[in-house]
Amino acid sequence: MAGSTATTDQAAAVHHPERRSGPAGVRSPLPSEGPVVLAVDIGGTKIAAAIVDGDGRIGAEATVPTPASHDPEAVFGALTTAVAEVRSTGDPTRCGVGCGGPMAPGGRTVSPLNIPAWRDFPLRRRLEEVVGLPVFVDNDAKALALGEGWLGAARGVQDYVAMVVSTGVGGGIVVDGRLLDGAQGNAGHIGHVVVEPDGRRCACGGQGCLEAEASGLSIEAMTGRPASEAEPSVRRRAGTLVGRAVATVANLLDLELAVVAGSVALGFGEPFFVAAQEEIERRARLDFSRTTRIIPAGLGPKGPLVGATAVARRTVADGGGDGRGDRR
Repeated sequence: MAGSTATTDQAAAVHHPERRSGPAGVRSPLPSEGPVVLAVDIGGTKIAAAIVDGDGRIGAEATVPTPASHDPEAVFGALTTAVAEVRSTGDPTRCGVGCGGPMAPGGRTVSPLNIPAWRDFPLRRRLEEVVGLPVFVDNDAKALALGEGWLGAARGVQDYVAMVVSTGVGGGIVVDGRLLDGAQGNAGHIGHVVVEPDGRRCACGGQGCLEAEASGLSIEAMTGRPASEAEPSVRRRAGTLVGRAVATVANLLDLELAVVAGSVALGFGEPFFVAAQEEIERRARLDFSRTTRIIPAGLGPKGPLVGATAVARRTVADGGGDGRGDRR
């Protein structure tokens, strides 16, 4: 099936970015040059920090497990440990953070669904006190969207969704070259698009969300086995449900591409992406959405830290304010 398993190297032939560029040319959500950044990725299983240069090259890097604790200071202590390991190895001028959501605008407070210890945790202020730098925080999947548009599989594309299908499911959406924020900075939560109306109860309180049906945690709960051991039928079903969500978003927002990262999607591999593409072609039937394609993200394991760097590089020209969400 054409386009179902397109590689990153084939992306230019699939994306057709020229149809989106308009008279002013292709818009990038990031400046062409940037500072050295202290990049931080905060997830439910691990926390990573690195020094990343203006070209996206990762230098010193440290990773620590995310504590399985209900003590918010235990989680923050793990974060500061990772940061301390790399902080003295470079000369960053700002700090960029990708963190699970939801969160208040600019990451003033964060409440990641997969980190129960943090509810309305004042992440940005606390981290600024530790690192002594301006700190820029955004949802980790929105960070991935910026990174993939900067150096990954969506480079040169104006309209796309970037997704993480892993322990949970997250997303970030770029339209007309702009990363969408939404009223509270939480736009792009494709993991909470309903794909099975009578499906499983989701951690968000809803029912039948993509995350409740196709995330690693949900697959393990349904099958009694880790997602990495899932049967072929389970892998195809996860791809089908992701394709269903992508088709819905493509029909709504006129998107031409979905790039997908995460241990579940990339671990499931070709059967997942073939099933997803088939479902997109079944459900996205409008003239403008029928060409939508889904491919693996291009940054691989570097994606979260490159994405966090991209958060710090995002310019105030994208909407005003201080670049940290305080314009609302």
